[in-house]
Amino acid sequence: MKKILSNIAITLCSALVITSCKKSEFGDAYRDPSKVTTSTVAKQFAGLIYTNREYVVPSYWNYFVVQRTSVNQYTQAVGWANAIGQYVPPSGGVNDRWSNYYNFLAQYRELQKIYNASTPAEQADNRIFMITAAIYFYDHTQKVLDLHGDIPWADAGKLSSNGGDYSTSYAKYQSAESIYLTMLDDLKKFSDDLSTISVSGAPLAAFKTQDLINKGNIVLWQKYCNSLRLRILTRISAVGSLSARSNSEIASILANPTKYPLSLVNDDNILLKVKDLASDINAKGFQTGLEDWNGNIAGKRMIDHMKTNADPRLRALFEPGLNAAGVYNGLDQSLDATAQTTLINGGTISIYNRSTVSRNQFFPGVLITAAEVNFLLSEYYLKSNNDALAKSTYEAGIKQSINFYYWVRTLSNDNTAGTLAPTSDTEINLYIAQPAIAWAGSNALKLGLIADQKWLHYNVIEPIEGWAELRRLDLPVLTYQVDNSSQQKQPPFRWVYPAQEISFNAANYSAVASKDKLTTKLFWDIN
Repeated sequence: MKKILSNIAITLCSALVITSCKKSEFGDAYRDPSKVTTSTVAKQFAGLIYTNREYVVPSYWNYFVVQRTSVNQYTQAVGWANAIGQYVPPSGGVNDRWSNYYNFLAQYRELQKIYNASTPAEQADNRIFMITAAIYFYDHTQKVLDLHGDIPWADAGKLSSNGGDYSTSYAKYQSAESIYLTMLDDLKKFSDDLSTISVSGAPLAAFKTQDLINKGNIVLWQKYCNSLRLRILTRISAVGSLSARSNSEIASILANPTKYPLSLVNDDNILLKVKDLASDINAKGFQTGLEDWNGNIAGKRMIDHMKTNADPRLRALFEPGLNAAGVYNGLDQSLDATAQTTLINGGTISIYNRSTVSRNQFFPGVLITAAEVNFLLSEYYLKSNNDALAKSTYEAGIKQSINFYYWVRTLSNDNTAGTLAPTSDTEINLYIAQPAIAWAGSNALKLGLIADQKWLHYNVIEPIEGWAELRRLDLPVLTYQVDNSSQQKQPPFRWVYPAQEISFNAANYSAVASKDKLTTKLFWDIN
């Protein structure tokens, strides 16, 4: 915590001036506070998005250090050679992701500080920035909650507001459940506000300039807000004390699509797009982040599912191994490490498609996709015994997912994998009709179908969401080799807190120390 507070103090000496996404005008100025002495709500808003960019757009550190040996393996979105201690989250990745979130949170607090110090007229003009900043902030707060559980939150990131006084800036922990509920309360208000807000003139022009996500499109922000609400409400839907609220609020969203629109088609996807490779918002680090140390190996469970059912995403997301004669093979996690290493080195195991994924320097940062929203709706309708709508949204999610990955390939500036044969409605419909995919059977079997499709769609692109849904549903059913040489023999239920937090925020950490175990389930994980 002390290290984080120090970083924040340096960062907040001044703020970002943004006139474009050019590196010389954007990244350099941001990293060197001495170049800028004042800030505004609009500029701080863009700085907030920029601060968190490497945990949105694929980057080297996030993929290689944070996700390669943790969530990507826990979900079996990749195959890997089994190793001792493989189910313990990497300390370097845990520390860095925690620090980045709290630097991000500090930027949000600075935005609030600037806004609160402005005049009532300025606050009215800038309300759109505060609403949309909170939506984005809550999205990434949920991810940190789903990794750790309870975190310092309401009083965190206030070193600047506290005049640089460290002694008053160490924050108490709040329960993940209470933060979830606060976010839901606020997101409902934001959704209502966005349905009536009027922004014009200079404030609208500034918003369009500084909004790096939706380019000032308020309807897309409405869809982001409501889709995020749907995700959070679904996450808590099985918690006894919260299930009624979950069902009621989802029903309210669906009953008024004009007021509460959702991202239902790919044109409504919420993405941080790469526009200029000369800017700091790019996916150049994706190649080394995913490919180094065999981090892009395909897992047997995913490849077999795709092959058996003729999934059109197979050729878009994966490549056959160099020595596999065009055959897709995934790595079997039940094998010992020696056998797995031999297979990996032998070139018969598939890898993630380099031209679609890791070498696609224009790969966007994914925040919300239509496929995810449709799968969440399908689960809701299934549990509400509305089979017709459950089926239609399930099939819509599949179509949106397939088309999303084929669209992503069109962005790529790399052709290492060769030309990608296009898909078609005919191929997609044939896939949906496959016996193992077709909507049929009991509700339990149908929930398994939805879970499979979420898992396929998230793969390595949204691994934190994939891991959360895997823990919540215990689906799809995956088998892991038991690590008998380690105390943590199977994938954990959460990440522990970073060592730096335990050291420097010891007094507040003591309140959660008893829960700081890899085996502690989060409040929404009741299976």
